[in-house]
Amino acid sequence: MSVRLVILGLLQRRPLHGYEIKHVIEDHMGDWTSIAFGSIYFALKKLSEEGLVEVAATERTGNRPSRTIYALTEVGREEFLRLLRELWGKAERQYFTTDLGLFFMDALSPDEILEHLGARLDELSRTLEHLEAHRAENMADPHVPRQARFIFDHSQAHLEAELAWTRAFQTELRARGSLDGQDGPR
Repeated sequence: MSVRLVILGLLQRRPLHGYEIKHVIEDHMGDWTSIAFGSIYFALKKLSEEGLVEVAATERTGNRPSRTIYALTEVGREEFLRLLRELWGKAERQYFTTDLGLFFMDALSPDEILEHLGARLDELSRTLEHLEAHRAENMADPHVPRQARFIFDHSQAHLEAELAWTRAFQTELRARGSLDGQDGPR
């Protein structure tokens, strides 16, 4: 759904070609969404088949391949608003792959888990630093919409919660020195 929502949302602002959509996603949404480049063209084709977008023009510059410019149809605008309203009405349940590691953690020694937790803390800290720097850079640009601050706040809150949880788990594991009272993996 997110690829559909993003493409329809971007096209409701103005007609775009696939490469422009890719750049907007990379430049402005890369910190909080993961949409693969290939999925953009697949989604554009599907949205076109469904009558939600239409070819507005085809342009060609020099020897470069031609570019298809897509525009939102009225049905596409209605679908965008439906998806947007549906998104706001849902409480999204997060699933973390780390929880799989927790479920099977008895297969590793506490020392190995602590080593992985240390690496995880380093990665989370680097990600948070990157996010904070990117936020400062973006929010200094007067063309960046105000709602970007809320998106950065949301991502930052999740990263800070992950850092806090990981530190607390690391501390508890160090204090216990073993898993579930065992001296090593089962």
